[in-house]
Amino acid sequence: MRGEPEDVRPESQGPPGAPGSGRAGVLIVEDQPELLRALRINLRARQYDVLTARTGREALAVAASHPPDAVILDLGLPDIDGTEVIVELRRWSKAPIIVLSGRTSPGDKIGALDVGADDYVTKPFAMAELLARLRAALRRDDGAAGLSTPHQATIGRWLINLTSHQVTRTATDSAPAAGPGPSPHPGSAGGGGPDAGSSGGSSAGALGESSAGSSAGAEETLRLTPTEWRILEILLQRPGQLVGSAQLLTGVWGPGYSQRTNYLRFHMARLRRKLEDNPARPRHLLTEPGMGYRYQP
Repeated sequence: MRGEPEDVRPESQGPPGAPGSGRAGVLIVEDQPELLRALRINLRARQYDVLTARTGREALAVAASHPPDAVILDLGLPDIDGTEVIVELRRWSKAPIIVLSGRTSPGDKIGALDVGADDYVTKPFAMAELLARLRAALRRDDGAAGLSTPHQATIGRWLINLTSHQVTRTATDSAPAAGPGPSPHPGSAGGGGPDAGSSGGSSAGALGESSAGSSAGAEETLRLTPTEWRILEILLQRPGQLVGSAQLLTGVWGPGYSQRTNYLRFHMARLRRKLEDNPARPRHLLTEPGMGYRYQP
């Protein structure tokens, strides 16, 4: 890398990727510690929220749990090739991906662009050029993101506001909400696992926190648990798209839970009982057997 010393300033304070910060979030995927640190310092100095990963699988887990606004990706990762990361990200994310790689052959560039990368920068590189390309990619993405990312959605009789985290009954409907029926213990073989909103993931917290808490009044509301919100956010932000079970599990519970499909079955059943008009024949929260789930508007 052709370094630019004047670009390196003290890191900004506060956790990277803090929700509500109003700053663009960038995921850096790079296995060289020195380069990773230089990129992180430069981006934070320019008020980006920064997340980092050193392997491809870690990158996918981080992106699923904290969807970035842009990705800077090295192709030569220690576990899987960067092109595989691009393919997996493109299954659900439209965030611009800038490849930052030492591979200079036309075949490598064409291959990365063909599978979904938006730009390609070769090492060694000038930091100013990379930052300019990042700004350009985010500008291109701004208009499309504003149009494609829903702020609210309707499921059955319920209006879901992803900005305010509120679920309210649509004004034209006054029928009582169906509460969740008896459900298995989350820690059992058929249960839903630890609730992502509780510390330590105790099974008592997972059950005690939820219930269809609808209140009577001019605007009837429905209470969802933190775990239910996380699942809904991932699905509703990708209308009509298949979201794999492993991706959902990783995004909600973390990388160690990618095989716990019973957790999803438990919580999806609860969401359908709360939101769908006919939970046995859902119209919006659909299961794709053996693959994952889909929100159908």
